[in-house]
Amino acid sequence: MNLYFRKSSALINAASRSASASTLFAKTFSAKTFSPVLTRLYSKNSSKYTLSPDSQLLLDNLVETLHTRNAGQPEFLEAVNEVLDTMMPVFAKDSKYIEIFDRIVEPERQIIFRVPWVDDKGISRVNRGFRVQMSSALGPYKGGIRFHPTVNLSVIKFLAFEQVFKNSLTTLMMGAGKGGSDFDPKGKSDGEVMRFCQSFMTELYRYIGPDTDVPAGDINVGAREIGFLFGQYKRLANAFNGVLTGKDLRWGGSMIRPEATGYGCVYFAKNYLNYKKTDFTGKKCIVSGSGNVAQYTVEKLLDFGAVPVTMSDSSGFIYEPTGITREGLAYIMELKNVDRGRLNDYLNFSKSAQFFENQKPWGVPGDYAFPSATQGEIDQADAQNLVANNVKGVFEGANMPSTHGAIEIYKQAGLMFGPGKAANAGGVAVSGLEMAQNSQRQQWPREVVEEKLSSIMKEIFDMSLSAAQKYDMGDDVQIGANIAGFLKVADAMEQQGCV
Repeated sequence: MNLYFRKSSALINAASRSASASTLFAKTFSAKTFSPVLTRLYSKNSSKYTLSPDSQLLLDNLVETLHTRNAGQPEFLEAVNEVLDTMMPVFAKDSKYIEIFDRIVEPERQIIFRVPWVDDKGISRVNRGFRVQMSSALGPYKGGIRFHPTVNLSVIKFLAFEQVFKNSLTTLMMGAGKGGSDFDPKGKSDGEVMRFCQSFMTELYRYIGPDTDVPAGDINVGAREIGFLFGQYKRLANAFNGVLTGKDLRWGGSMIRPEATGYGCVYFAKNYLNYKKTDFTGKKCIVSGSGNVAQYTVEKLLDFGAVPVTMSDSSGFIYEPTGITREGLAYIMELKNVDRGRLNDYLNFSKSAQFFENQKPWGVPGDYAFPSATQGEIDQADAQNLVANNVKGVFEGANMPSTHGAIEIYKQAGLMFGPGKAANAGGVAVSGLEMAQNSQRQQWPREVVEEKLSSIMKEIFDMSLSAAQKYDMGDDVQIGANIAGFLKVADAMEQQGCV
């Protein structure tokens, strides 16, 4: 497509100064990343959404700068491209938003630091820590901390960028950031995890605060890790405040915070199904993951009469033909949260279940899919399997679990698609509600928090649908979510000046 490939030869030449950069940069310009979305989406409205020559030049320069400045960061570039591909209606109506987009993609602050710690054998270890503070246009930076061996600057920037739009959609006063480390807590003792968390927070604490940056948990950062992080912050800052969310209920946490992302994703899907005049009753749902998000996705699906048939972890997936029951879910929660075991042990509980080693569940027949594990878990081949099995909708519980090519296939097949920045915003929404409770030194009842969560997810769906329809994009909720989230942040940035 002309927009992205016009400058490609110059960009590749710039990247070729380094062999490693060139390899990664070439991946950035692969067909997977730069599919011809604009051509397909806007061909029927080409005259309406054609940019002026000056605007086209601005956009070309933005793309060139973006890819030369961030060469070697494929996760971040794919996240930006996914949003950029949907912005043509906005840019065509008012070119000022091109310049604002250029500022949004550059983090306000990127912090990288060493995290030294001592293991149980007395051996010194070192990991790398990150915090990317992406945007404070709408409030304090807000976003999770992830501990996983795959964490690097590109991954954290991608997550922080996604967080900008997600937090904007919640309607709450939250900016966006993300952090983490390449530390792997799996196989570590509680003492080792504590010492790592204390070292991590010893560096991070000087950059965060209840009115500056409020981290939360993410992959491998659960109640244990949040407790250790908060304790060290309190010790260093000599302050007890709402600097972290996802805290224990006994010291500042919110009701249903652990459930919020999974519950919220199902609430979002329910609103989409209501719009399509259908519901969950008796519908088979394919769920990936077996952590916090997947567990509570399954729980809420059961509440609405759905039949969740799969869950997965890094070793493979289980398939329960008649559906995972509440008793089966309780067994999985004990297995994963307490015993920290592998999912194939579920076969000790159920004689009807099957375990598929080192496979993903996307070839299983079903009605709706809920990818709830990690980014990039559904590629084009997986998406084709979903379509072949007559899946009618995909709702993302994880952050950007569908690749660019997979999203193309969803749209070509006419699937309902709830993008992560909208569908999984329930977690950060309840984090925002936890911040409000901390400010008031109060704790709201469970039913109050869940009612607020349900209302927020409906508002996110309604805003996304309304924005899509306003820009003549039908009921494409992905485009609508991107536009609605972007415009709120962009207008705030314009009003606050060039800062």
